[in-house]
Amino acid sequence: MPWPKVDRRHFLASGLAAAAVWPMLGSVRAQSFDSDPFTLGVASGCPEPQSVVLWTRLVFPAEAAINMADPFAPAPAAEFGPLDVAWEIAEDEAFTRPVQSGIAPAVPDYAHSVHVEVRGLEPERWYFYRFRCRDAESPVGRTRTAPAADAAPGRFSFAFASCQQYEQGYYGAYRDMAQRELDLVVHLGDYVYEKSYGANLVRRHGAGVPTLLYEYRDRYALYKSDPDLKAAHAAFPWLAVWDDHEVINNYAKDQAPDAPRPEIFLEQRRAAYQAWYEHMPVPPRAAPDFSNLTIYGLHGFGQLIDIALLDTRQYRSPMLRGSAALDTEERTLLGAEQERWLDGALKGSKAKWTIVGQQTLLCERDTAAGPDTAYNLDGWDGYRSARTRLLDSVAAAGTANPIVIGGDLHAFYAAEVKRDFHDEKAPTFATEFVTGSITSDGPSDASIATALAENPHLKYASGRDHGYALMHLSDKQARTEFVTVSDRKDPQASARVGQGFVVLDGVPGVNRV
Repeated sequence: MPWPKVDRRHFLASGLAAAAVWPMLGSVRAQSFDSDPFTLGVASGCPEPQSVVLWTRLVFPAEAAINMADPFAPAPAAEFGPLDVAWEIAEDEAFTRPVQSGIAPAVPDYAHSVHVEVRGLEPERWYFYRFRCRDAESPVGRTRTAPAADAAPGRFSFAFASCQQYEQGYYGAYRDMAQRELDLVVHLGDYVYEKSYGANLVRRHGAGVPTLLYEYRDRYALYKSDPDLKAAHAAFPWLAVWDDHEVINNYAKDQAPDAPRPEIFLEQRRAAYQAWYEHMPVPPRAAPDFSNLTIYGLHGFGQLIDIALLDTRQYRSPMLRGSAALDTEERTLLGAEQERWLDGALKGSKAKWTIVGQQTLLCERDTAAGPDTAYNLDGWDGYRSARTRLLDSVAAAGTANPIVIGGDLHAFYAAEVKRDFHDEKAPTFATEFVTGSITSDGPSDASIATALAENPHLKYASGRDHGYALMHLSDKQARTEFVTVSDRKDPQASARVGQGFVVLDGVPGVNRV
């Protein structure tokens, strides 16, 4: 089914359909607001053949008046009590062909966020949606359901992105993304950053490092206020997983270098996970326990593509101190339960292309020039036994065309996945693409040159550019394109498709185009 012919600029900026008549009355329209509560926009996510999740969050100028002595307590009911939010989904932007509508609660316990899982939709179809609370109307969003499980779509296109430090650049990459013809966006982590760093900052967090719930909420609200990020959320459904900066740098399970007491850090982690949930278009069933929030899962899009998204932070063993050679068999990056789940998910995948989405570079990367070796122990190189098990799982599953995608390194990579990275003649059995950062500072030219020289399975790398990646899949090939912005420091930056690659059906490996 082709993309609906809409004027995206008008659709995203003005919300043409907001003038249409709403079917619901009552408490939703009873009173007025002093200001627009929908300033964080709208989003959708987790598309399935007959369902999709719709998201928004109400915010109020007086939120700063919350009693900071107890940030986990509900806000005063006089201004921040439960509110009814009407939602509507339709086949057209003007909402002349409504499909479903209802009323959802927005409660202070979850920062007045709204997560509506709309069921009973048609597969592989575009829809438009909106929200209303009292006299306020949200912008209009557009979303798309997944193809039916037995469908064979001729094509599927998605973007994947990561690492969007707010202070280090503007979100021109998302402005470009919102104008493209895509079925989906996959975000691989570091959606927000907990700390300030780097030079030549173009905007500011305006607050210190968050550790409490209200502080994480404020950080998300700041990031999501960006108009270009809001446009990309409103244009397509998203799938999202976290990395470390959504909580604290380089954390592993219940430990973090900057949080020496695990019992205190777990409270901080719980607050960060809750804030992530409150600001992501994920199902409401994800909410009950923020001490253990399952975000990994398999997402199917007909017979063409399966996307297995992994969580490489919540269950991992502590980072090694010293050499990668100290790794032992029992150490894990995914945790035993997620490893078992992945085994089953990969064996059950019958799609033409199986995408494994995780947070960083899976392939080995020696970062030292010459005969010496050095590795990033916060990545898979510090968890070699776990990587071997993952590679074994992919190989044993016999999936037709496995492709690994990642982020985290603030550089673009294209690589060939091997069972033995030290044997240049070892067969390639999967292909890997890592997106550069949206804005976060990248590595030096020298470090990129060393990575390419020392690791022959890395076929392409660039740390100068910022942007995101596109993947276009058909029955015969998967084409990946690295989209780069002209200048992340320029709020009006342009973007272009840079290097492209093709993976042919049944022939893993990197082919430049």
